[in-house]
Amino acid sequence: MYGALLGDMIGAPYEFDRGNKTKEFPLFCEYSHFTDDSVMTIAVADALLDSQFLDDAAVRDALIRSMRKWGKRYPNAGYGQRFYRWLHAGRPEPYGSYGNGSAMRVSSAGWLFDTLTETRHMARLTAEVTHNHPEGIKGAEATASAIFLARTGHGKEEIRDYIVSEFGYDLSRTCDQIRPGYTHNESCQKTVPEAITAFLEGTDFEDVIRTAVSLGGDCDTLTCIAGSIAEAFYGVPATLEAECRSRLPEDMRYILGRFDISREHGHDVIPDDILTGNVLIEEAIARYYDAGTKQNLIGVLDAILQRTGADGHFLIPVIPPEAMLELIDVDHVKAGDMLTSQEEMHFKLHHIQTSDGKLWLVAFTSDEEYRKGEAASVINTFIGSLLEGCADMAEEGIVINPWGQAFGLTKDMIKLILRAGKEGNAQ
Repeated sequence: MYGALLGDMIGAPYEFDRGNKTKEFPLFCEYSHFTDDSVMTIAVADALLDSQFLDDAAVRDALIRSMRKWGKRYPNAGYGQRFYRWLHAGRPEPYGSYGNGSAMRVSSAGWLFDTLTETRHMARLTAEVTHNHPEGIKGAEATASAIFLARTGHGKEEIRDYIVSEFGYDLSRTCDQIRPGYTHNESCQKTVPEAITAFLEGTDFEDVIRTAVSLGGDCDTLTCIAGSIAEAFYGVPATLEAECRSRLPEDMRYILGRFDISREHGHDVIPDDILTGNVLIEEAIARYYDAGTKQNLIGVLDAILQRTGADGHFLIPVIPPEAMLELIDVDHVKAGDMLTSQEEMHFKLHHIQTSDGKLWLVAFTSDEEYRKGEAASVINTFIGSLLEGCADMAEEGIVINPWGQAFGLTKDMIKLILRAGKEGNAQ
């Protein structure tokens, strides 16, 4: 989604034809900030991440809830009047819009699904909750289709041909032909073809952005759409990704992080290869449960050390900014019996609390272990990196597999594993 967000930020200062229709301008200035385009892009991604495997009715409900939640959280982002009324309606209903809002927010649908058919279907759902006019739906489907085709290795001519044949957009004009007479227009039919043309003419990600801005018109939205396709085709330079994140609030960065994980590894599915071998840890913990001897305890630490040396990963649950810590009741934790706890949380790693009042972080060795408990947002990380970051933490340690045969890895144990690893590397 970086391409969409960056397009919005970079194009925002030149909206309403405030630019001079040139590609020569500073990419960022004091007026380069996110608008409703970014807020709704985040909102749609949030909804799709939470409802990807649900039926259409549930997806629509998730979209409505998420868009209204994010819209009310950022009420001054520049929404159109009809959409603003929809955000605050007692019973929100689609209102027949063919505005380009359906295309500006759809980028996550172009990334999260495995087939073009599914991509188009989900793009349609994201549009229909508000923009149920055929042109509004078409704009969303065309944008998501271009993203899907771009990210799956199709060339620009293939993308052009598909968009023309499936959606009937006129992509025969050049940007030089469009630019002189192009003015502010908020419809899909007068924004999406121009945005796609800017992508087709651009030579790299930044050039697509500059080309889109140079057209003028509804510049933040046009560039948002063009940028979303350009990212899928070219990728986004790391410096621009960093600039994008620096201009977003924490709650948006959280959704962007969830999206990045899902885009790389599939929705809530962690690839087997990065967890392969963690059965070594699980077997060692099982032996320790059978007999809590010093030898078996050393066996657990040695298994973790081996997986650290093999670049093994743990799954780490994280808490979204608005979430509350769920009630947790875990039995048989070797570090102490678990207490239920509930407290207000901000975006951070998941914690649980033992009977002595001490907090522990949580880690899972496998997707199977994670799924034994309630659903949560998870990230994956190198075991070694996690241990290094937690060696001097305020928490007591890390509880591994809290829903199963849980093991309390204390800070002293973590330091012992890290020291053994360093000594082994020095030999």
